[in-house]
Amino acid sequence: QVQLLESGGGLAQAGGSLRLSCAASGRTSSTYGMGWFRQAPGKEREFVAVIGWSGGTTYYADSVKGRFTISKDNAKNMAYLQMMSLKPEDTAVYYCVADPVINWSDYDRVGLYDYWGQGTQVTVSS
Repeated sequence: QVQLLESGGGLAQAGGSLRLSCAASGRTSSTYGMGWFRQAPGKEREFVAVIGWSGGTTYYADSVKGRFTISKDNAKNMAYLQMMSLKPEDTAVYYCVADPVINWSDYDRVGLYDYWGQGTQVTVSS
């Protein structure tokens, strides 16, 4: 079992930045791929970014590419999402996810990930 706890959400102005953190605990969590999804009010949950267990492979949603950066610190069992040039449409609850096996042809699917955090709210004002 793996537990995920997000932090770092809050209020930012358009053009600003925030960094989300995800603390993972439990069995062999350092060998898991990790990622981020988000869900805005009235919308479906959507993929944001994913990183392989070693940190060598990353993918991003087109909407955040070039603005967000995902990273992972296996020694600390942490994952991060650095968000720059924030836009009001980035407003959502952000969820950290993890899975022991990332299917790289299917990484943006909600159902792929076994473990989810409770989410952290990010609000971007215009």
